[in-house]
Amino acid sequence: MSEGGAAVVTSGLTKTFGHQTAVDDLALEVPTGSVYGFLGPNGSGKTTTIRMLLGLVHPTAGHVRLLDEPMPAHANRVLPRVGALVEGPAFHLHLNGRDNLRRLDAADATAEARTSSARIGAALERVGLTAAARKRVKNYSLGMKQRLGIAAALLQPHDLLVLDEPTNGLDPQGTREVRHLVAGLAHDGTTVLVSSHLLAEVEQMCSHVGVMSRGRLVAQDSLAGLRRAHGVRVRVTTPDLAQATQALTVLGLDEVASSAGEGASGQVTAALGDHPVEAVVPALVSAGVRVLGFSADSASLEERFVELTGEGFDVR
Repeated sequence: MSEGGAAVVTSGLTKTFGHQTAVDDLALEVPTGSVYGFLGPNGSGKTTTIRMLLGLVHPTAGHVRLLDEPMPAHANRVLPRVGALVEGPAFHLHLNGRDNLRRLDAADATAEARTSSARIGAALERVGLTAAARKRVKNYSLGMKQRLGIAAALLQPHDLLVLDEPTNGLDPQGTREVRHLVAGLAHDGTTVLVSSHLLAEVEQMCSHVGVMSRGRLVAQDSLAGLRRAHGVRVRVTTPDLAQATQALTVLGLDEVASSAGEGASGQVTAALGDHPVEAVVPALVSAGVRVLGFSADSASLEERFVELTGEGFDVR
């Protein structure tokens, strides 16, 4: 993919703090129009990367391009086209939600004062806070503050939206609302970079994924491509475990393994590799295997991430 087809491109991006390397030789590429899930355990370097993308932290080495412009050299030209929520929102707690957004909007030199009220109202409605707009922020729940932060990022139309853990503190309903909001923004043409440590949210929200582990980008692909990279595994339910194991081995499948079930039958699994899936069941039947069930599935996202990082992920 050329840089013209990417909203975010980094090369050799590195950040060290003393003797600690927080981000190491990062080559990120976020396709224009995608919802890109920037995924990794807490402490893997995601927020430091985002702060470098936005010019909030200077990299130790490497280069950043946002919307085909070098950063931070052209920050004044680029950042008005970028909305961001980083490390949780900060507001004046004694003011209500609407007045907080009004102050933020007034501080934006590119915002038109005459359309301020309409834009603030639209942003509050889009995140479901219209009814709470006149409530003081000190009385907001964590989830409400998170949604107000997203509303702040939506005051102006943007080509790129960067959201750092946008569902933090949200209940299931609020999480669904953010998911639908992100989908709507992408449908309207906005590229969305979503940092998260939650597998389920990335899987349901994103079209592309980059996986961070210990400061390094260990995988980057479309969601479907990341699953395919592990290959397809076949699963056979049968009472004839030994015969099925032998038949799949003779057929040339790899990683053949069997496990007994609670009843008379059990399961045999194997990596399909380059073999046609339609050849598996006939081979089993020819070998006298009684096939009670059969499936061929790509690896789950969780399996891929554990394989890539050697760590478990929060799947809540």
